[in-house]
Amino acid sequence: MQGLNHIQETETTLFDNGLYEVIEEEPTEVSEDEVVRLKGELATERDRSLRLLAEFDNYRRRTNDERAFAEEAGKREILLALLDVMDDFDRALLHVGTGPDPVADGLKLIRQRFSDVLHSNGVTPFDSEGQPFDPAVHEAMTMIDSDGGESGTVYAEARRGYFMNGKLLRPALVAVLK
Repeated sequence: MQGLNHIQETETTLFDNGLYEVIEEEPTEVSEDEVVRLKGELATERDRSLRLLAEFDNYRRRTNDERAFAEEAGKREILLALLDVMDDFDRALLHVGTGPDPVADGLKLIRQRFSDVLHSNGVTPFDSEGQPFDPAVHEAMTMIDSDGGESGTVYAEARRGYFMNGKLLRPALVAVLK
């Protein structure tokens, strides 16, 4: 192996018979300045390649985060639309009689299946009636004069609130005691 002070140049030639011949030229002397310059270029290229690798890792991490966020946002929009349909089922079931009715039984089964689909996607309802009003999870629709109840307590729930994987998906629409 040769030292850094000598660089040996080679030339490869292809002949008509399909064989290659390597022609080695005499080693040339390399000045100390040239060695320092080449070492500097090597260090610069190494730093550049390390920076590019770090930038690529950051890019990959950022795009994965953005993709997960977009997926979560799309899922939230669909689930919010489904919650409106769930509210319609709940209102319809309020008007169903207590007697045996095959249509009412079918509606109850569909509502239960709907509830199971929401639950499998991490959507869980929360109760608000009788709880202290919390602006982080409740949206006040109206204030009602208190008839002995504690002020700031949720009196009634006009629209149920839901969490998705522990985060608020939709606030509950409530009436609060004055």
